[in-house]
Amino acid sequence: MTAEASVREIELGPDDLLRALLPLDARRRVHILDSGGARPPDARFLIAGFDPFELIEAHGEELRITRRGAASVESVRGDVLALLDERMQSYRTRCPSLQTYGPIPGACIATFSYDLRAQAFKPARIKGPPPAAKEPDAVLAFFDTLVMHDYERQTSLLVSRSGPERLQETYESIRDAARSNTLLSPRGPDLLRPDLREGEDDFSRLPLAINRQRVASNFTRDQYLVAIERIKEHIAAGDIYQANLTQQISVALSARTTPESVFLRLRRDHPASFAAFIRRRDDTVVSASPERFLSVEGSGQERRIEAWPIKGTRARGASEEEDERLRRELQLSEKDRAENVMIVDLMRNDLGRVCRYGSVRVEELCAIQEHPTLFHLVSKVSGHLREDVSESQLLRATFPCGSITGAPKLRAMEIIDEVETVARGLSMGAIGYFSFDGRMDLSVAIRTMVLRDGLARFNVGGGIVADSDPALEYEESLTKARALLRALDK
Repeated sequence: MTAEASVREIELGPDDLLRALLPLDARRRVHILDSGGARPPDARFLIAGFDPFELIEAHGEELRITRRGAASVESVRGDVLALLDERMQSYRTRCPSLQTYGPIPGACIATFSYDLRAQAFKPARIKGPPPAAKEPDAVLAFFDTLVMHDYERQTSLLVSRSGPERLQETYESIRDAARSNTLLSPRGPDLLRPDLREGEDDFSRLPLAINRQRVASNFTRDQYLVAIERIKEHIAAGDIYQANLTQQISVALSARTTPESVFLRLRRDHPASFAAFIRRRDDTVVSASPERFLSVEGSGQERRIEAWPIKGTRARGASEEEDERLRRELQLSEKDRAENVMIVDLMRNDLGRVCRYGSVRVEELCAIQEHPTLFHLVSKVSGHLREDVSESQLLRATFPCGSITGAPKLRAMEIIDEVETVARGLSMGAIGYFSFDGRMDLSVAIRTMVLRDGLARFNVGGGIVADSDPALEYEESLTKARALLRALDK
């Protein structure tokens, strides 16, 4: 049975909302998904919630369930993806003026570790390397009330499936917090405004060379090059066409560095279509992902799914002329285009398992996408979902995203497990929401760090193919680390 959602406009812009939300007590479990208005119209919202009415944390088959107002945590055993289906069916909600960019009437905001692939690929028995730090395989936070800011229309809404009283309580909490919190006080550094001095190239230095004692990797340079050669041996033997190799970087946080400040620096200097700030039980997630994993819009036979696989990267230049040269170099690179096309074919195959026959198509192939430190080659693949496909069936068919595994997917993951020395954790997994009206939007958890116990951890890497140059692949991984390292270099 569905419920009707209530909607109310709130007179606060995105900066005011962040002033209110970020300083809230950690126990209120603030979850923020923010496009920063980076690439409208595809990613144009800030969506946030706090005080989830149910929180499910999965470590393998061990599930910890916390309910709002309950004095204890329930521990059960089960399949977290099956439980996701059960809850989404139970919480299904209608929303007035439902449309592609309409208000979201409650949602599950979720993080999925790369290691959740063991659930998706049963009974393949995928076993990865040991984790550098214990992370949950999945965290599902269910919100009956959400705040949404539309960057294009410059409006903010509160939406609740729990009625006018809950809506009013949330409105008052946000209003009072926005008035009283000074996290982003004008007296301190303004992390909501650009910080580039005239004539200064903020991205000309790579912070790995700075404060080296604070930065560590699970690979030395030589070890990374050896791992690449091992992957190329598998390619030469015909085992795979491509594998995505990553290194895990750990950064010791300074006393002045907080998850909030890291998120705000990335938001200010590197606005991303799928940024996130998520407080979990034992850690905080900060993401500046540019890559859409899966989005679903519409209902019934008109449910449309879209993916944005990224393959191919160049660092930005120091001038407009150098930028143009690098942009053209990436566009014309046969190697990068081949990598991208391989993953597009993999995504077409994955989507074909859950879409109506003949509906999967490539909307855009190898387009250039620009970011403050990088150029990427991005493609778009779409299809129409079969009406009977549930959230868990969609994830089991597609997770993890092929752009961070390689092709064929299963064999590529087995080889990655051989050469990578620690588990990826959330890095290379997925982050996003499942709306109670059936919509969803998940990003690939690249440019994503987990902050815990005074350390920030994240993975960076790239696709290895037959003609990969190991030294250039290593340098590309450092290029992808640049924005995160600068946000942490305080």
